[in-house]
Amino acid sequence: MFERITLPDNILPPVSPYCHAVRAGDLLFVTGQLSQNPDTGAVDRGTIEEQTHQVMQNLKRVLDHAGTRFDRVVMARVFITDFRWLPIVNEIYATYFEDGQFPGRTAIGVTALAGFGDVEIDLIVYCGE
Repeated sequence: MFERITLPDNILPPVSPYCHAVRAGDLLFVTGQLSQNPDTGAVDRGTIEEQTHQVMQNLKRVLDHAGTRFDRVVMARVFITDFRWLPIVNEIYATYFEDGQFPGRTAIGVTALAGFGDVEIDLIVYCGE
């Protein structure tokens, strides 16, 4: 059995027909998050630094709502429109994981993302005991 997790619109309104995460057994599959502004619902196209911080904050919102945190992440996928920005994304991404306890990860170059953002990250999180 599984459970769909959608955040209330006042926390992070969905921009497409999806739920923010799905819990299946001990795993939580977090939908890819963009640099969506939670106040307006629009994808903010600021600098890559601003976008990455917003993506990570949006992931934190989903994790908090689901009752978990970054140290439980077992796998992440980073989608990026320009690999020249990957060192910047990596630097910001790393600050969200304490003591260098990083999950498995794949970085994927893409030609475009929904909302025309430049970075999107999804997660798989272990929620068991």
